[in-house]
Amino acid sequence: MAVKRKSVLKRVLKQLGPYKFYIVLSLLFALVAVAGTLATPIFFGQIINLIVSKGNVDFVSIFEKFIIIAACIALTGVSQWIMNVINNRITYSVVRDVRKEAFLHIQSLPLKFIDGHAYGDIVSRNIADVDQFADGLLMGFTQLFTGVLTILGTLVMMFLINWVIALIVFVLTPLSLFVAKFIASKTYSLFRKTTEIRGEQTAFIDEMVGNLKVVQAFNHENENLDKFDEVNERLTKASLKSIFYSSLTNPSTRFVNAVVYAAVALSGALMLVFQTPLPFIFDVGLLTSLLSYANQYTKPFNEISGVITELQNAVACAGRIYELIDEPPQTPDAVDAITAENVKGSVGFEGVYFSYTADKKLIENLNVAVKAGQRVAIVGPTGCGKTTLINLLMRFYDVNGGAITVDGNNITHVTRKSLRRNYGMVLQDTWLKSGTVKENIAFGKPDATDEEIISAAKDSHAHNFIMQLPDGYDTVIGEDGGALSQGQKQLLCIARIMLCLPPILILDEATSSIDTRTEQKIQQAFSRLMSGRTSFIVAHRLSTIKEADMILVMKDGNIIEQGTHKELLKMNGFYTNLYNSQFAV
Repeated sequence: MAVKRKSVLKRVLKQLGPYKFYIVLSLLFALVAVAGTLATPIFFGQIINLIVSKGNVDFVSIFEKFIIIAACIALTGVSQWIMNVINNRITYSVVRDVRKEAFLHIQSLPLKFIDGHAYGDIVSRNIADVDQFADGLLMGFTQLFTGVLTILGTLVMMFLINWVIALIVFVLTPLSLFVAKFIASKTYSLFRKTTEIRGEQTAFIDEMVGNLKVVQAFNHENENLDKFDEVNERLTKASLKSIFYSSLTNPSTRFVNAVVYAAVALSGALMLVFQTPLPFIFDVGLLTSLLSYANQYTKPFNEISGVITELQNAVACAGRIYELIDEPPQTPDAVDAITAENVKGSVGFEGVYFSYTADKKLIENLNVAVKAGQRVAIVGPTGCGKTTLINLLMRFYDVNGGAITVDGNNITHVTRKSLRRNYGMVLQDTWLKSGTVKENIAFGKPDATDEEIISAAKDSHAHNFIMQLPDGYDTVIGEDGGALSQGQKQLLCIARIMLCLPPILILDEATSSIDTRTEQKIQQAFSRLMSGRTSFIVAHRLSTIKEADMILVMKDGNIIEQGTHKELLKMNGFYTNLYNSQFAV
């Protein structure tokens, strides 16, 4: 659901709250800079008056005026520099806070949200959209403060010099404001659409780059190019349309500004030519000052119009960021949640009901009792609910009904952090972080010694290939494992578990990417590891689970058969057919 613009602006202002001191300081330096800018035309006007009279030029006074003008210019320059430094600090501090808030919230989001959204779009919101937000915010601070103060200051100075001309300028001002407001109202929705399509494009590119091998294997390059061209074309059209409307702001306001400048010049010239009786002093020097002020007065409108355009884009991007931040987080731990300590490993599924969507039932009235130290294998056809069972056990998803217990405690009454600390999980899809081999193995136990890491690697049969790497355990690998094979990456993931030795193990197709010979060695290592530990093994290769204490046969979210390997074969049921199909000639 889209976040409304007014709501976004309120939240941005709230985000600026901790930096009130710096904002006030920036305003003060902006005021000094504007004061220096406003003073300069007065002295230039006085210089003009000193040289208009033939043969009566006061060079000493002119020199003094130039000294003052130079001092004003220097003061303005220094003030603007300090103001920009402060504005940079404010902007990037806010951006840091927003990006951190978004990142922290991503980690608290339920797996349901992550699974239901393109990763590229989430990344785009936290990086590209935040960068756009920063650009707009910085421009707003840098130019908006000085722009508004300049407009107000020049208007006051013009009223002090010649209220008639100032009144003309004041009457023409709403024309600039009307033009800017009209265009701004059009650009917000257009910029928002642009950011949404940009997120879609980022998600598509992320998907394609991450799966390029598959794309090439199926010769799908042309189809992907067509899809990219379609998204890119929509982005181009949306960008052109938003830029077209936003680009109207500057020339439109420049036209109005030219009208204002001409009005000042014409009215001032007429007053001087016709020597109209006035209740105030008016001369060429003051007219020169007024023309300078008219130029200064109108210039910020051009700058502010550009700022407004950027702010529209920034607000649109901020809206997408806040949408992400506003996503409901996973159900927090109960107030009275306990910390799981000294877990033995008994697990129970008591009348468990669960479905990913309300209209499609999956697991219904599931009842299983697992004793501490038992090896439980879960088998069944694809989509039967094997991985779902693991997701529920880890509390990646919460049950819709019933309860899952560990050591007799309902896991919804146990803190997630302490619960998951007692699990060791090896998945079919490996994940390695950017860092050394040593850091990846010690991911679950950062304080592990080198001896412990090497021992775990040896137990998982990863030590030999690690020693063949350029820097051994200190070899740096990327998040995708770099040049490591899928089997080698899997071995590193298994080594992580070997190092932690948790009381409950979850092996989801843990040896799927390993050759048969290595798998035999791994199974032996797993046998030692699983000794005395509760283990849940999800496997398609039924030959690897013959020694399991309990085999759960699942179909359509239900356990249809349960027992040991021999017991299930005697039943001559679904498991028997499944087992025989893997060894059929």
